[in-house]
Amino acid sequence: QVQLVESGGGLVQAGGSLRLSCAASGSIFKINAMGWYRQAPGKQRELVAVITRSGSTNYTESVKGRSTISRDNAKNTVALQMNSLKPEDTAVYYCNAVVSVGLGHVGNYWGQGTQVTVSS
Repeated sequence: QVQLVESGGGLVQAGGSLRLSCAASGSIFKINAMGWYRQAPGKQRELVAVITRSGSTNYTESVKGRSTISRDNAKNTVALQMNSLKPEDTAVYYCNAVVSVGLGHVGNYWGQGTQVTVSS
């Protein structure tokens, strides 16, 4: 089994910054892509940013230029630095990892979510 534990959410004023972190543990052979998703009330979960094992990144248009995703393959961690936060960034943020657990098995795992609230 694989567990993802997020930290770093909270309440921040518009224009402020937050850094979300996520640590993966458990029966991990190799972590492939890692990413952050978010879900606002009444909306579908959406991709915020993703990073491959080799470090290639992709961001949703609304956070480009304001956010940076990074990872540490040795520590099985991923982080999302968010700057110039806007009220529309308010959501529950979820860490995601595509994990090879050995014997050719690949699983898609989620963290429990961390609330980010941006006040105007």
